[in-house]
Amino acid sequence: RQPARSMRTGQKVSTPALVVVIDDDVSVRTSLKFLLELEGFVVHSYASAAEFLSTDDVERCSCLVTDQNMPGMSGLDLIAQLRTRHASAPAILITSDPSLFVRERARKAAIPIVEKPRLGNALCDRIRDAVAHGHG
Repeated sequence: RQPARSMRTGQKVSTPALVVVIDDDVSVRTSLKFLLELEGFVVHSYASAAEFLSTDDVERCSCLVTDQNMPGMSGLDLIAQLRTRHASAPAILITSDPSLFVRERARKAAIPIVEKPRLGNALCDRIRDAVAHGHG
C-alpha cells in the first residue's frame, strides 16, 4: 500500500490497517471490533465466511481474524479458499481449545492461533506483527 498524503501538509501519513473480524458470535465480534478500534485499527466485522466473501474487503483487508468454528465454512477452510484466490493478507485463527488436527493444519498453513478467551493483548500483538511484516 502506498502511504496516504495529508491534504493539508502533503506529508505522508500512515493509513490505519483494515482488520477484518469474522465470528458467528455477535458478542465476540462486537467486543473485538471495540478493542481493535481502541488500538487504532479500522475494523469491519462479519458473521460468516460467506458474508465476508461477498464484499470487496477480501482485496482491501490488511489482516484477517477469523473464528475456526462457524456454520457453513470453518476459519481454516476460509483461509485456504482465500489463498487459492491469491488473497495475500495475513490471517490469524481464533478458537477455543483447538484440537490437535486444527493445530496441525494451522501449523502446516503457517496460521497462528490465538485461543479464546485470552484474545486481548495477544491478538493485538499478532495483528500488529502481521500488518508490519505481511504474515500471521
